[in-house]
Amino acid sequence: MKNLKITALLCVFMALFACKNASDTPKVEFAKTGNKSIDSLTELIFKGPKNAALYAKRAQLFNENGAIGGFDFAIKDMEYALTLDSTNVGYHYFLSDVYLDAKQSRLAVATMERAVSLAPDSVASLMKLTELYLITKQYAFAGNTVEKVMKRDPQNAQGYFMLGMIFKEMGDDAKAINSFQKAADLNADNKDAFIELGQLFTKRNSPLAVRYFDNALLLDSLDLNAIMGKAYYFQLQKKTPEAVDLYRKAVEIDPHYANALFNLGILYLEQNDLDKAYQHFDLITKQSVTFYRAYYFRGFIEEKRGNKDAAIADFRQALEFRSDYDKALDGLKRLGAK
Repeated sequence: MKNLKITALLCVFMALFACKNASDTPKVEFAKTGNKSIDSLTELIFKGPKNAALYAKRAQLFNENGAIGGFDFAIKDMEYALTLDSTNVGYHYFLSDVYLDAKQSRLAVATMERAVSLAPDSVASLMKLTELYLITKQYAFAGNTVEKVMKRDPQNAQGYFMLGMIFKEMGDDAKAINSFQKAADLNADNKDAFIELGQLFTKRNSPLAVRYFDNALLLDSLDLNAIMGKAYYFQLQKKTPEAVDLYRKAVEIDPHYANALFNLGILYLEQNDLDKAYQHFDLITKQSVTFYRAYYFRGFIEEKRGNKDAAIADFRQALEFRSDYDKALDGLKRLGAK
């Protein structure tokens, strides 16, 4: 799909949303954006401006182009669709998603609260609202909402999973573990519950972490979160060969996975293999240009090699992306630079 031209889109919406009252028929002037799919829907809207489904379909296309300005237009389309069909719960769901994509989390929550008011017994709506409360760190509201789910369905595995996430975010690891274990007991295919348990037992320095990561990998052998979690546990346990093998596997799955490349670089650096470490940090700076830690450690290797100017340049580059990064500041001090 070709990128949308924002100036053209503005022309469309100046025409399509000229009316102020929901009861009025919009004053539509057909204007092309250069996107065939959107333009065909706009033409249909021109012919039938009171068809809510057309606005919803076009909003989906705008949302796909959100990063280049489409979110605002998707929101306008969905808001108008809801003036035409205010009880459509699916429209509320989608509008909430668009608000979240557009980083308007308060409006995303408010929209889902309206959806729940339309279908107060809907477990799906309650779970979606719980997730939004969790994202916005409204833990008390999240807990209250998921409790409503559990009253309607006491064996709801996803409800226990969400409880685990709430407890985890609140720092109560013991309750989080209990909730995730219950979620996994109720649904043995809940890969995310196993990964969360692996991460929590990693914090406890417990070998049970490996068992939970392995459970997740039995369900999906290519899951990067499970692979990275298991690798990190081995890294903490100083089981370097095992950790290296898993990080390499992660890179094979996703050659641009910066965190896997970075951890490999650290492990090679710990083994004093400066060439391999440098190669990994250097690759990150080319693939993920704002990854400030990679610049520091590339500079650190240059410092160890006696390449003062190159080290200073890398430390300064790290500070371009994180001005308070202590390691880079200390590196410049060590080399007598500012």
